[in-house]
Amino acid sequence: MLEIFGTIGGNALGLPGLLGVALGMMTRHIWLAALMGGLVGIVETFLFAGWQFANLEMLELVVAIVVGVLAGCVGCVIRLKGASV
Repeated sequence: MLEIFGTIGGNALGLPGLLGVALGMMTRHIWLAALMGGLVGIVETFLFAGWQFANLEMLELVVAIVVGVLAGCVGCVIRLKGASV
């Protein structure tokens, strides 16, 4: 259980979370923001696995993608709501 929470927290405070929000704030399309956040999650996981499928863990990959997608959507919503005030 602690491993799952640590993985989620590490991804939320790491590249998928921070870069996902930043890339999400660059667009007004939620689908594009989610796509860019998910791609950041995939690239970050492969980068830290040494670009080898053998070193890849599915839990880390799935969590990184989900966190990236959610962070991208949050960034896009921040831009949409901030622009309408």
